[in-house]
Amino acid sequence: MTAFLDRWRARLDAFPQPALQLLMRFSIFWVFWRSGMLKVANMEQAISLFREEYMLPILPPEIAAYLGTTVELVAPCLILAGLFTRLAALSLIGLTLTIQFLVYWNDYPSHLLWLAILVFILTRGPGPYSLDGLLFGGGITSMTGRGRRPV
Repeated sequence: MTAFLDRWRARLDAFPQPALQLLMRFSIFWVFWRSGMLKVANMEQAISLFREEYMLPILPPEIAAYLGTTVELVAPCLILAGLFTRLAALSLIGLTLTIQFLVYWNDYPSHLLWLAILVFILTRGPGPYSLDGLLFGGGITSMTGRGRRPV
């Protein structure tokens, strides 16, 4: 049984981390991009949601709606492209925590999943298949992502 588990562990260890990093970036891109595009499609309804349902403190609903939509559209694109990835992930972590604690506190299973992906991206970086990797080190030459400074 130990030999069987050792073989499976070796196979899992051999999975290329850059592919996982790209998958994580795409998956979180899709979640926030869809949400932002729904708001763009009907901005008046989005403002109404911020006014009547979300009721965020401090910011007026119009500013909160446009600011939230901008973050939901710009940050995921940066993450998908792998440009300023960690800063973009940090902004989405802030947005997710705002949503969790001020808007939809009972939707924590979704928010925990988003946070797990975003913290992975924040701590591991975008990987070599990214503009950060190409511009700031690593690039696509490191196929496994092992033995190099994380991007």
